[in-house]
Amino acid sequence: MHSLVRPHAWIILRLPSDSLKPVQVVPNTIISLGKYGTISSNSILGRPYNLTYELLDRQPGEKDSRLRIVPSSELHEDVIAEEMAAANSKDGDDVVLGGDGVEYQLVGEDGKVIMRSNRETIDDSARQTLTMEEIEALKREGTGAGKDLIAKLMLSHTGLEEKTAFSLAKYKLLKTKKYSRRFTLLPMDVPNLAHFWLAEKEAAKILEMRNESLSLICSWSNVHFAEGFSNVEGGRWLVVDETGGLLVAAMAERMGTLYPPDDNEQLKDEQKYSEADEDKGDIKRYKDDKPLATSNTITLVHNNTQPNLYLLKFFQYDPTTTTPTCPDHPLHTHLHSLSWLQLVHPEKDTTYANPIVPLDTAGISELKSGKRGNYFRKLRRYNHTKKIVEDTRAGGFDGLAIASSMDPSSILKNTIHLLRGGAQIAIYSPVIEPLVTLSDYYSTSRRTAFIQQPPLSFQEMDEDENVKWPGDEDFPLNPTLVLNSSVQTARIREWQVLPGRTHPMMTGRGGAEGYLWTGVRVIPAKGRVEARGKFSKKRKADEIAEGEALSTDNSVTKLETASENEITSEPKLEVENSNEAPLMRKEKLVTESEDTKQESDIEMVES
Repeated sequence: MHSLVRPHAWIILRLPSDSLKPVQVVPNTIISLGKYGTISSNSILGRPYNLTYELLDRQPGEKDSRLRIVPSSELHEDVIAEEMAAANSKDGDDVVLGGDGVEYQLVGEDGKVIMRSNRETIDDSARQTLTMEEIEALKREGTGAGKDLIAKLMLSHTGLEEKTAFSLAKYKLLKTKKYSRRFTLLPMDVPNLAHFWLAEKEAAKILEMRNESLSLICSWSNVHFAEGFSNVEGGRWLVVDETGGLLVAAMAERMGTLYPPDDNEQLKDEQKYSEADEDKGDIKRYKDDKPLATSNTITLVHNNTQPNLYLLKFFQYDPTTTTPTCPDHPLHTHLHSLSWLQLVHPEKDTTYANPIVPLDTAGISELKSGKRGNYFRKLRRYNHTKKIVEDTRAGGFDGLAIASSMDPSSILKNTIHLLRGGAQIAIYSPVIEPLVTLSDYYSTSRRTAFIQQPPLSFQEMDEDENVKWPGDEDFPLNPTLVLNSSVQTARIREWQVLPGRTHPMMTGRGGAEGYLWTGVRVIPAKGRVEARGKFSKKRKADEIAEGEALSTDNSVTKLETASENEITSEPKLEVENSNEAPLMRKEKLVTESEDTKQESDIEMVES
């Protein structure tokens, strides 16, 4: 992402009222800030983000107001002064504040008020001595960027002395938000866009997806930059996005393909992919001239003829226009889109099923200029669609991210075979019911029953086609293709953090909680599975009992062998060097001892 404001870039202005306003910085235009005034777009070009600017008074002869960077010490001067006063407070001060922020009416023995309360404070418009005509006149003068007006409003309030320290701070903050001429310059990134659309626009169009849900989807689907590795395949993600392109933007931001390139990189691309016209001396450029990327790509499956990606216009990418503001945007080659019809039944799609016959040089020269342009446009469109459809149906994707109102089981039925082994799956839903049903389809009990007795329709299919099994009534999905399925949720609570009054914000937005289903694509083992390797150790009690029995048997063996006179040391050597079990070694020793005894008896008879 760029650190400075660039021409034609979208930015977000946070006004003193805490409202957000997205603006495209077109050079030589005027940007309206509502009741706070107007600024020139040229005055913010090249300025850094995340700074607060103040509109200075317009000098005589100047057309536009100048801007001043407000330092952080001035922005937080009230909080800093309050903390310093609390740190430097001494015994005997007139006002004592409770550490927990609770205000009481306390009066000392001498009748002096130790702590005031706002119980008897009457905040009425009659206590403001300035009339609306005078306030409007001060606003038109606009001196001190609104600070003079705020100071006069506070001085003319008759009940200001009755306010406590907390109520006085709230009153000053309210007037500052209303009359201060300041704004904060924020970058147009995915978190700011999601917060703006969720708080001030139609949250239902993005499925009420919050920033924490976006982060979880990208993390669990293992989205990362994966480009530039020679002879290494990978870095391809399959996406089903019904949030207007918000999920695609979040994934592209992690993959490094969301923001336009710098001027130096754009100049190199123009020299590499542009075609010069020698007759007119100009440059002809087409966004389809560049070849499609093979790694670090996002393949989007959509419902309509064109994908719904209207939110990507805030990042200077619009696939529907013929004159894009940034023709060298990385998403032109790294974002591949196709419809469900092209994925499931490509032979029924008119674009894919009707190939364009290539013409030779003589045939092209015979065409008129208008028909020649239509021919090249249709040929590029057919080659582009054919390449995307064939690559997508070949599979081998590294992950699957879904944010859709469709049934997730119907989506997985047509996309699970496109994932490679070990691919991560993340599915977002505003409600939990479809995700619980999907977890049941991939539960351990269903997997065990499926392995023990597979359906007949599954057994009749070839091993290579089992992954495309459409399911039946008992098993809507193949439960052996996904492991480690789980459902989770996360929500960030906003808190007010101020000295003596830290508490959660009471104006938080409700709406859908948002849930996430995760799983791992696996490839079932073929043939019979046998357990091999080291088994678990026996329990300690069993080992002690076996050792005692072995020691008793060894002692009996020693007594039997000691009573014999002609026993050689060979049985002992065999027992010591043998690798057989202890019981087998004991029986072998006794057998050899009896044979030796019989041989000695025969020798005595012969003598």
